[in-house]
Amino acid sequence: MNCNNWFRQIHRWLCIAFTLAVIINIIAMVQEKSSVWVGLMTLLPLTSLLFTGLYLFALPYATKWRDAGRSGG
Repeated sequence: MNCNNWFRQIHRWLCIAFTLAVIINIIAMVQEKSSVWVGLMTLLPLTSLLFTGLYLFALPYATKWRDAGRSGG
């Protein structure tokens, strides 16, 4: 598996982890047992999603830039 597919797979699993963390946060808020760590639990997958998402967003542009440099144009 190359690096790009690895980033895509991690990004997908982070989406699942973030969704579960948000659901747990909502359940804790409804039960009024919310604490700071429950709210902060969503930040770890969210920041990781930010970095992997930015990489995946920039990937097509970097590929075009790299290919244009190789062809001399």
